[in-house]
Amino acid sequence: MNAVEIEEAVSALAEAPFDAEEFPFQFLAAFGNKATTIKRLRSGSTNKSDVVGGILQRNNIHIAVCEPGFVEATLPALRESSATESQKAKYILVTDGRTLEAESLDDGETLACCFPELADHFGFFLPLAGITTVKQIRENAFDIKATSRLNKLYVELLKENPEWEERREDLNHFFARLIFCFFAEDTGIFADNLFTKTIETMSASDSSNTHEIIAELFHAMNTPSQHEGKPDDRYRDAAKVRNWARPCPYVNGGLFTGSLDVPRFSKIARSYLIHIGNLDWTKINPDIFGSMIQAVAEDDERGELGMHYTSVPNILKVLNPLFLDELREKLLEADDNPRKLLNIRNRMARIRVFDPACGSGNFLVIAYKEMRAIEAEINRRREEGERASDIPLTNFRGIEIRHFAAEIARLALIIAEYQCDVLYRSPKLALAEFLPLEALNWITHGNALQLEWSSVCPPTGTNVKRFGTDLYDSSLDQQDVDFENRGGVTYICGNPPYLGSSLQSKEQKKELERVLARHTSKWRSLDYVSGWIFKAAEYGVVTETHSAFVATNSICQGQQVAVLWPLIFDFGVSITFAHTSFKWSNLAAKNAGVTVIIVGLSSQRPNQRRLFSLDENGEYAEQIVEHINAYLVPFRDVFVDKKDDPLRMAWSVDAGGKPVEGGNLLLSFKERNQLLAEEPDSVNFIKRVYGASEYAKGQVRFCLWIDDDRAVAASEIPAIRTRLKRVSEMRRGSRKESTRQLADRPYRFGEVKQIGREQILFIPTLTSESRQYIPAGLLPEGCIITNAAFGLFDAPLWNLAVLNARIHFIWIATVCGKLETRYRYSNTLGWNTFPVPPLTEQNKTDLTRCAENILLAREAHWPATIAELYDPVKMPDDLRNAHQRNDETLERIYIGRCFKNDTERLEKLFEMYTQMTAKAGAE
Repeated sequence: MNAVEIEEAVSALAEAPFDAEEFPFQFLAAFGNKATTIKRLRSGSTNKSDVVGGILQRNNIHIAVCEPGFVEATLPALRESSATESQKAKYILVTDGRTLEAESLDDGETLACCFPELADHFGFFLPLAGITTVKQIRENAFDIKATSRLNKLYVELLKENPEWEERREDLNHFFARLIFCFFAEDTGIFADNLFTKTIETMSASDSSNTHEIIAELFHAMNTPSQHEGKPDDRYRDAAKVRNWARPCPYVNGGLFTGSLDVPRFSKIARSYLIHIGNLDWTKINPDIFGSMIQAVAEDDERGELGMHYTSVPNILKVLNPLFLDELREKLLEADDNPRKLLNIRNRMARIRVFDPACGSGNFLVIAYKEMRAIEAEINRRREEGERASDIPLTNFRGIEIRHFAAEIARLALIIAEYQCDVLYRSPKLALAEFLPLEALNWITHGNALQLEWSSVCPPTGTNVKRFGTDLYDSSLDQQDVDFENRGGVTYICGNPPYLGSSLQSKEQKKELERVLARHTSKWRSLDYVSGWIFKAAEYGVVTETHSAFVATNSICQGQQVAVLWPLIFDFGVSITFAHTSFKWSNLAAKNAGVTVIIVGLSSQRPNQRRLFSLDENGEYAEQIVEHINAYLVPFRDVFVDKKDDPLRMAWSVDAGGKPVEGGNLLLSFKERNQLLAEEPDSVNFIKRVYGASEYAKGQVRFCLWIDDDRAVAASEIPAIRTRLKRVSEMRRGSRKESTRQLADRPYRFGEVKQIGREQILFIPTLTSESRQYIPAGLLPEGCIITNAAFGLFDAPLWNLAVLNARIHFIWIATVCGKLETRYRYSNTLGWNTFPVPPLTEQNKTDLTRCAENILLAREAHWPATIAELYDPVKMPDDLRNAHQRNDETLERIYIGRCFKNDTERLEKLFEMYTQMTAKAGAE
């Protein structure tokens, strides 16, 4: 279940008559527990509670329902319960149906509320559903509740009006208008719940004329009620606005222009509408709400409502180092100096913030609100507390490909402006100046990779502008909307779509080709987000620009680095700050989030750069450095190229053999036994085979392994001869000439890398990004590895210590890139380029012992598989300790001590790589 579905379930529970016996099970069901899980709890088989009437779900929650008035006394009993501790409950909860108290045992946070208010606090319990939330959601459940109700209304209206399937843009317009009206009536912009009350009073209870009533209200909001600043009915008389609709103020701003058609309402839809109107819309948080409501209008996203929320702390990871931190520093330096404060305020009034993938406006809204907070402090120090803001909304510009999201982005900024005026000036002034809205649209609905950015956010000193006359117009002949305050710096930011090369549609491929093909023939290998990074660098050539984007970490890893970043740096742009890999999580249950980076770019070259990374305790650490390269390492620009031979290591890593056999040379455990039972002599031609899956998951497979000099003997065994015949037929039928040429030797793998008698140091081709190490291992002599693995054949065991080291894992993760989310090993790009210091015989002896200790630690947990042993949460302590001793031993060879973090590891590796390649080039 996602956050919206949970809110709906908890709301239904809180509104229903209280059932003391059923409450614990209803509560658990609301947070996504399956019926079978609840059935076992109900039967008592999994209920671990030691409190009378209690229900305790292991690793989750201990619930008790008590007699009226005994909530406060019962909660300590749950807290002190030995079962609560032994069963590792995360929460305790007590209710009597009137009040409810709960406590998070992880952080000590408590909750106390009336039982009917439970739904307003559902965010407190979201971790029970596997959703790790941020503070804004836990403290403000309104945005999820409003999204849930609007979604129900949207679905019901489509059901009632199937012809509106072809009019989705009109339906989206309608919802944008509704949201504005709900907000306006609860904030005093519309007096006395005007919109909802009028619908409730004037529309028939059978909903037959609900659409007509709403259309008339919209008609009134689109018709002026003043002339030359004074009340005047001439316009409304001419427009024949009904008397009962005339209390509605004139809104303008393009919000109610165009078609005023309203979909027909069923009784259910009318009920939903009134229910939504009766919510407290003063609680709306535009930076949260906008990102969630955009999914209401998207069929393929509606099932994931609530998952689009981007946390404010994550957004500030982009905006703070981009420009907000500097503004705050200037404010601190200015102290109470009126002239310096005025200079900062004037500078902020000219700042442009541009998000070319703005979605529902999260980044723009947060940037605006943070700048207003700084401006308010300036005004306070200058004793100008009620001064109107000098920061115009039209300086916050965006491009968004989804129509409804673009509309919500503008609406979110309008709401944010009003809320800031209420907060920093006064409710009276905010209300007096809010209506009518400006009839300008500074959010462009379009494709950011097709549009010319300078036409959307014109460079300083130019007159190139293109914007719409209202919220909905996105045609190419839009009315010009100039920047209210000219000059200033443009800050480009956002979270564009990532999409690796294999996930891009044909249209997206064409967009990347249009942007990049003139500059590189290798553009097909790039992630979709690369288009935004390139266009930002290109835009920076014509005006002073600083940009920062959230992106997949793959653009700073592997082969993409050498393709993309030389193009970026050729524009004179450099990386001014960066966040190394971290999880960009959302509100989806059990969702760990995608691994991302943040890259800040500028044509200005500061003396110092800021590099943020997670330390070993999971805390963010900032490092001030002189330079950041494309791998996000504090070292000069360098690009790692493939090497045919190792730079330093004496033994080469080779890929395993490729079978190319149509399932005839490879044998399952059962097939091998059947073959031996039928033909005992075949034992001489069978060997254990390993690929990545067999190695990691303990799967047992075999293969036929036949040398040239024994091919005749093998073919005399009927069962083997049959298999070889099928291999030959399969190869002859191939479209590839190279495969057809293999048909005459069907007893051999298509690619042969072994003689079949080697001791193998095994390296899986792919490694999960959640692991701390590459779990390389030792295979006994006589095993065969497939092309789903790499191996060192007959190499000394100390090589295994290097392969299993954290420093090697980090190098592979950085320079080799990924397949989907897993790290892909490469012998030419990873092993052959890996910098290792000269090793003494004592070093090799020490490393050999470390490798043996790792193997022994694994063996101690047999039959646990490699996949189980290297689960980052469940990894056995002795194995983890063996790896840590291995890391310490190897890292002391590098620098005489352990590295502080992965950034320091990479910095040293790049230094050594540069020295080694320079030396190799000189030779």
